[in-house]
Amino acid sequence: MSDYLFNGALPWFTIPALIGTGIFGLFIILMLVGGLDIDADADFDADVDADGDASADSFKLLSIQSISAFLMGFGWGGFAAYKTFANENFSIALAVGAICGVGIAWLLVLGLKALYQLESSGNVSVKDAVGLEGEVYVRVPAMGEGSGKVRVVIDERQRIYNAVTEGEEISRSSRVVVTHVVGNTLTVVRA
Repeated sequence: MSDYLFNGALPWFTIPALIGTGIFGLFIILMLVGGLDIDADADFDADVDADGDASADSFKLLSIQSISAFLMGFGWGGFAAYKTFANENFSIALAVGAICGVGIAWLLVLGLKALYQLESSGNVSVKDAVGLEGEVYVRVPAMGEGSGKVRVVIDERQRIYNAVTEGEEISRSSRVVVTHVVGNTLTVVRA
């Protein structure tokens, strides 16, 4: 087995492939069991100031995950190319390995960016309800006689808030419009 992996110029590909695969596999296992928090905010842009200094955000592409992905792609791609060309053309295998390494690292960065974009805060501001239409959940008594409850959809999330009106009582299931918000209580009028 060692002759198959380490014969001739193959160590140039086998060693990076095994190191990259080992580190990448370790990261995957740690992510699955929750022992690793990945920073998926990777960036391809290199921001350079007028005096030529690059910002710290420019080098997020060079993370342990992307380096291990490059090593894994370079190693296995170069290994396959070297074996395909019957151990004859090292430079072609080197080029194929480099292309595979960059491609795998690029795919990893794109995947992590897509994963990062799935994150959301879940916070909904009650002030965003102003101007929205809702439905009375519990009747809203006339002005000064207490409060009812209203269902409003804010940012694709249905919420139920206490509601008052400045006019006559609004019965259950009536459509209303939110005019303003005080604290967590909505002021509504019939729609």
